[in-house]
Amino acid sequence: MDPRRIIGSRRARLIAVAVTLVLIVLAPTAWARAYSYGRISGTSGAPNADVALILGAGLTPQGAPTPFLARRLDIGIALLEQGKTKALLLSGDNGTTEYDEPTAMRDYLIAHGVPERVIVLDHAGFDTWDSCVRARKIFGVTRALVVSQYFHLTRAVALCRRAGIDAHGVGDSPPWPEPNAYGYAREIPAALKAMGDVILRRDPRFLGPREDGVDRALHG
Repeated sequence: MDPRRIIGSRRARLIAVAVTLVLIVLAPTAWARAYSYGRISGTSGAPNADVALILGAGLTPQGAPTPFLARRLDIGIALLEQGKTKALLLSGDNGTTEYDEPTAMRDYLIAHGVPERVIVLDHAGFDTWDSCVRARKIFGVTRALVVSQYFHLTRAVALCRRAGIDAHGVGDSPPWPEPNAYGYAREIPAALKAMGDVILRRDPRFLGPREDGVDRALHG
C-alpha cells in the first residue's frame, strides 16, 4: 500500500478523534449557554422573584465568606433592598462541623442588617446541581433568582431550570465577564459534569423530607 495513503488515513483518524474530543468538551458549555440565554443580568435588570438562591463559594481560614461569596451576599442584600426578592435561600457546604458555609453566610447578612426571618439555610448544597435540586424538592422553590459570579451563572441557571425552577441569574453589575481566568477555565470540566448530572438525573447527596423554611420566610 502506498505509504502516503497510510499516513493520510492515520491523519484523518487523528483529526476525527480530535474533533470528537473537542465536541465532547465544548457541547456541555454550549448547552448551558443556550439554556440560560436571556436569563442573566445585574440586579437592576433582574425580574422579581420571591426567592433568591445564593450559592456557596468557600470560606476563609477564619471561617468568613471569601471575597467571591461576600459579593454574592452583597447582591442578595441589594435584591432585598430593591424589592426584587423577599427571601434568601443560602445553599452551601456543611460537610463537617468545622466547615459551615450557610451559617457563615447568614452571619454575614445579619451583620449587614438583613432580618434573620427572611433567611433560610440549606446545609447540603455540596455542588450547584445539589443546590438546585434541593431548592426544588426540599424547599418547594419553583421560581428563583440565582446569585453567583457571571462565569458560573450560565451553568447555575441551566441546572436550576433542569431541576424544575424558573430561574434567572443575577451577577455583578455591569454585566460583563469579571477578569477571573481560573473561574472561566474551571467551567469547562464543571459543565461536563453538569451535563452528566442532568442526563443521569443524579440525586443530591442528601434529600430528606420537605422543609417549610422558605414558606415561613415568605408568609411569616
